[in-house]
Amino acid sequence: MLSTPARRFVELTDPDGRTRWRLDAGFLTSNWTCLWGRGCQGIHDERRPELADGCCSSGVVLTGDDEARNIAALADTIPSERFQHKGSVTTVVGRHGPAGRWATAVVDGACVFLNRPGFAGGAGCALHLAAVDEDDDPVHWKPQTCSRLPIRAEERTSEDGATEITVRAWQRHDWGPGGATMAWWCTEAPEAYVGDGPVVVRLESELRDLLGDAVYDAACAHLQLGARP
Repeated sequence: MLSTPARRFVELTDPDGRTRWRLDAGFLTSNWTCLWGRGCQGIHDERRPELADGCCSSGVVLTGDDEARNIAALADTIPSERFQHKGSVTTVVGRHGPAGRWATAVVDGACVFLNRPGFAGGAGCALHLAAVDEDDDPVHWKPQTCSRLPIRAEERTSEDGATEITVRAWQRHDWGPGGATMAWWCTEAPEAYVGDGPVVVRLESELRDLLGDAVYDAACAHLQLGARP
């Protein structure tokens, strides 16, 4: 019977001596896998697998000015044959919401970069597809939040002044008020735990980008898992 993993954390110290990492070993050793296009129900108030929009049914909030400029520059390099909504909006990123935070634009109910099913240039994230075309890692092209999902990193300063970063699965409440009304979310759905290996190995590129090589390798050793050859 399929089930979701219990949360259990392990702690590792960064070589810088000032950062502690709390890793959700339960999730990282699980066989969760992204079901986009093959069973993903989306993050709507009703299950909408036919839309094939996964968690892209809203614009993604960007980390700041640098990421906004980078995403806009990358968008300019993608040909319209690979980017369905190129030219559909004045700018692919802008400041939105009361806080005026940078976010990608929304077109017809989903992120501007989402190519819809049936698009001749390929369905899915135009940034991801363009990275693959350039023989590059999509981690280098996509917004940080997108490249890491469903992994979330939360940073705080501990009582002793050290930086503590908790790495865990993204949960409903991380989406804000809208998370409570979602009909489905993948990390709590047993049917998403059907991958061909542990998360820490299959998402090696994303985790190395987040943790750094030394902490990633230490995590694999601690969890008694090897990186993908």
